[in-house]
Amino acid sequence: MLVHPPDRPTALPVGGANAIGFTLGLIGDEWNLLILRYAMLGVRRYGEWREALPISHAVLTRRLSTLTDMGVFEKAEYESRSRRLEYRLTKRGRDLWPVLLSVWAWEAAWVPEHVESLPVMVHRRCGEPFLPVLTCAACAKPVRPRDIHGGFGPSGTWERSVPAATTRRRSTVAGVFPQTMTLIGNRWSTAILGASFQGLHRFRDFEQRLGAPPTIVAERLRVFCELGVFEQSPSAERAHWPSYHLTEKGRAFFPVVITAIDWGQRWYRAPEGPAMVYMHTCGQDFHPQLRCDGCLVPLRGHEVAVERPA
Repeated sequence: MLVHPPDRPTALPVGGANAIGFTLGLIGDEWNLLILRYAMLGVRRYGEWREALPISHAVLTRRLSTLTDMGVFEKAEYESRSRRLEYRLTKRGRDLWPVLLSVWAWEAAWVPEHVESLPVMVHRRCGEPFLPVLTCAACAKPVRPRDIHGGFGPSGTWERSVPAATTRRRSTVAGVFPQTMTLIGNRWSTAILGASFQGLHRFRDFEQRLGAPPTIVAERLRVFCELGVFEQSPSAERAHWPSYHLTEKGRAFFPVVITAIDWGQRWYRAPEGPAMVYMHTCGQDFHPQLRCDGCLVPLRGHEVAVERPA
């Protein structure tokens, strides 16, 4: 049984799921994402999540238990007489803020309609609302997908990077993060999207490399095209073998993907080494850093205020 210390990395076994697999298993579940979304807004108590989400007692109990076991939450009493518990983000959990900020920023830029208004992000250091800008931690320059190069590291393979957990999409909650839920709220969606950033373009490659059922690959590719995240074009090899490439909207989702990978590699350590290794065009190893688009100062978790919309 793996131990997930909330304040230090999880040691993974040799040859098992790598950091990417564990990360996709955690965030590739829409209930986990939504629970974390409200936790970042200050929700700590079971009843508050029940009021905010159309979630059953059984599902919420299971997800909170899983997130606690994974070291993302810790339980604490807030009423000693009745032994009422609340769930507080640990250091590991709080460290997910770059992923959530990137999700909010992408939704604000690319998704016109939301059931709920998106939270307002304020940089306490400059006192202004902001949008996060993805930069290279070494040279501080803004980063686009084409600016970094690399791929699988010592513990990186397609098989080890696909999460084992089975999750299902639930359209009843998709309105909160409507399109993010479609892109990463299911393990196969997350795996296909991540593989596209690794250079996979053809149906059979998604199916064979990821081990995904062909019906699911077909359905996911169709939905991604409908959302404008992928575009389909004839293959250079055979016209009846279409290729699927990221659009501008799809490439704009890159900060979500790369901050999730970075979080995973800091909190899940395989003995063979990292799952992914990247280099920036500046010539240094690439590590993502978010900066305020106003003052251009690197963002720190304690300096970011995520405020509920009025």
